[in-house]
Amino acid sequence: MNIAIIGCGLIGQKRAKNLAHGKLVACVDQHVEKAHALAKQFSDCIAYTDWREVIDRKDVDIVIIATLHATLADISLAAAISGKHILVEKPGAKHAEELSPVIAAAKKSGSLIRVGFNHRYHRAFQKAKELVAEDALGELMFIRARYGHGGRVGYEKEWRAQPALSGGGELIDQGIHLIDLARWFLGDFNDIQGHAHTYYWDMPVDDNGFLLLKTPKKQVAFLHASCTEWKNLFSFEIYGQKGKLDINGLGGSYGVERLSFYKMSADMGPPETLIWEYPMADNSWEVEFKEFLDDIKVQRQPEASIHDAYAALKIVEQVYRTSNYDHRS
Repeated sequence: MNIAIIGCGLIGQKRAKNLAHGKLVACVDQHVEKAHALAKQFSDCIAYTDWREVIDRKDVDIVIIATLHATLADISLAAAISGKHILVEKPGAKHAEELSPVIAAAKKSGSLIRVGFNHRYHRAFQKAKELVAEDALGELMFIRARYGHGGRVGYEKEWRAQPALSGGGELIDQGIHLIDLARWFLGDFNDIQGHAHTYYWDMPVDDNGFLLLKTPKKQVAFLHASCTEWKNLFSFEIYGQKGKLDINGLGGSYGVERLSFYKMSADMGPPETLIWEYPMADNSWEVEFKEFLDDIKVQRQPEASIHDAYAALKIVEQVYRTSNYDHRS
């Protein structure tokens, strides 16, 4: 299938390297040098600065949207109206309601939309999902998770620190991955509590977000996203009545990706422990896109869908409201 990438920054470049059997035919970026630099790596690929020209191309089957948060929904809407299949990067929009017309347009045109929640496709999470499906943990009780980094010099001047471009700070950036993963395992949350605050960085968006989410069955997700972590950290623990899964690391600066399974013993003594380590390169981007191609082939609604993005954004927005962060601009 013919693919166009809109947004040729770091994420757009990662997507271009993981297209499975797709063919990249167009690269778009408002900075023409970025578009040309990526396009020249592929045969018969054309660089553009106006994404509308790509949407109008009849031979483009899939559009990958890897722009700033402020433009994700507008480009997705145009692509859905034109009948393109869409992979839009998380969070999918600045605000949940921006996705409503996109959902309506996709339903009318038949476009399939996948949101780039690639963390679901890390090897440790794929194995964890398999174990939960096999009832290895029994009934799930709660999740405890942390995700953070320490920023970099000048971080407070980047686009993520500008509400008009980002829609928020750390909670909508890394925090939304934690929300999506928690929903993936526990389902919808109907009781949303949390707090977002700026502790360190001189910027009008949050640098820390804390959440306490509950399902109708009173299962709990306690989540913390931070860009004052100083040492990069990823930790995701899933607790069931028969054991615990502990996912640590994402590779690279986050440390080796590892899944530990602590299986409760009959006498409540030290648990039987199984550990899987994944020191190889992250393949989540490739696995995610292969599944999207399969979605299109069999006309199946993607598992990480625009409805998942909508639900996650509603949680983010509720925490921002209660924390007195107004990111509606």
